[in-house]
Amino acid sequence: MNVIRMKDVPKEERPRERLLKYGASQLSNQELIAILIGSGTKHESVMDVANRLLIHFEGLKLLEEATIEEMTAIKGIGVAKGVTLLAAIELGRRIRQYVPEDRYIIRSPKDGANFVMESMRHLNQEHLIVLFLDTKNRIIHKQTIFIGSLNASIVHPREIFREAVKRSAASIICVHNHPSGDPTPSQEDIQVTKRLVEAGKIMGIELLDHIIIGNQKYVSLKEKGYI
Repeated sequence: MNVIRMKDVPKEERPRERLLKYGASQLSNQELIAILIGSGTKHESVMDVANRLLIHFEGLKLLEEATIEEMTAIKGIGVAKGVTLLAAIELGRRIRQYVPEDRYIIRSPKDGANFVMESMRHLNQEHLIVLFLDTKNRIIHKQTIFIGSLNASIVHPREIFREAVKRSAASIICVHNHPSGDPTPSQEDIQVTKRLVEAGKIMGIELLDHIIIGNQKYVSLKEKGYI
């Protein structure tokens, strides 16, 4: 079998040269992966290995959650190449998630959902996160308060409002995820929300919203009329 080596490909058609000439956005997924893994095997070109990797992970669909063991199970992907791919994936994830908190203003439920969507939509357990806001609805702090199924008898308002007082927050937004990907609120979600609303009135710190995160979907309990 004749293997097409990168040195046999016209220079202007090589992934690295194409990136330099046209920019990364103009390259295919296969070309970008080929640049990351750098070389092929004795029997396959780097583009062939990149293509096989994409086929194995159904394009980019499953690649984001791949482990080093899953990477290195693919012929032509050793530990060094697998680590490079995982590092690139993680860096991309962090760039997507990064928002300068000191400038982020919550103007709508969508703003709140967008702020946490990428960091929460793939979590395997429920996480209750609270966004603490100043008088101009700017986020001054974000904190995970609870991990586990939301339950009105376990999630106590004092844990949330203690932190709100400590941060001199004017208001708060509670956010939690549904690992199933379906953000439809449960009765427990509604009960917890009502408790927090009442506690907020007593403390003078308003609960602006309780947002439930699914997979690229969210539900605002404020929009649903529970706040």
